[in-house]
Amino acid sequence: MSGFTETQVPDQSGKTAFVTGANSGIGFHVARVLATKHARVLMGCRSEERARQAMRKIKAAYPMADLVYVPLDQASLASVRAAADKVKEEPRLDLLINNAGIMNTPLSRTEDGFESQFGVNYLAPFALTGLLLDKLEQRHGGRVVTTSSIAHRRGRINFDDLNAERRYDSWKRYGQSKLADLMFALELDRRLAAAGRRTISVAAHPGVADTELTRHMPNFLQKAFGTVVGGVFNSAEQGAWPTLMAATERHVSGGDYYGPTGPLEMRGKAGKAKPTKRARDNQTARQLWDVSIEMTGVDPGLAAA
Repeated sequence: MSGFTETQVPDQSGKTAFVTGANSGIGFHVARVLATKHARVLMGCRSEERARQAMRKIKAAYPMADLVYVPLDQASLASVRAAADKVKEEPRLDLLINNAGIMNTPLSRTEDGFESQFGVNYLAPFALTGLLLDKLEQRHGGRVVTTSSIAHRRGRINFDDLNAERRYDSWKRYGQSKLADLMFALELDRRLAAAGRRTISVAAHPGVADTELTRHMPNFLQKAFGTVVGGVFNSAEQGAWPTLMAATERHVSGGDYYGPTGPLEMRGKAGKAKPTKRARDNQTARQLWDVSIEMTGVDPGLAAA
């Protein structure tokens, strides 16, 4: 199926979704749409103030929205564990949407000492997913949706320097993190299927969308980017469509990957996207899985397919 927009999101009554990075950009619009379709939405956000602002905005348009703030700082594995514990207290969990991330940041480290883009964009979702798989499995039809990027096409998994101890290029590190996200989504689904689990894993990317991720670009590029959004690229609202499709479309299968259907997958309505050959490298994915367990201390408990 192609040509998916938020108007095609089916009713989500009775379902609970955990959306990370839900206070702004694509995460906000994913949370907004799911709430208007009657889902209970757990909003994983670093800032409570910004989370409450986002919740008020959604409720202003849809007063019946069922929204819950979940403190989550993906630069801290302790925070990831605390967020997972809070989510486990919920009666059910149907959707885990790993959306939160950073892009093109100056070199920095997470609380646990990881290079920030790899730590926030990939290791935190790996750990969060591993901690919540049993909760998702309690309900038939559980889905994990992990956000990748068209930047994964130029990504490489540099096992010799995952933590940027030797050199740092912000765009290359971003590409690596987004390739890791896509490889994880595909490897997770292979392992879930091999274990006979009911939960599926899918991936999505927003194309090129106008979100706060551009805040680390030079000012002149931010201004230039803003002038062409809508004419060439997606708005944040449109950028949410592939994630919403991955999370809610009835005919989604495990291992699917969704993105915009326009030229170069940069903009347009949502449909099937194409992972690179590198993203489908099972051997590298298995190695990345094992390394991720070592780095995070979280073992999802799934054998290689």
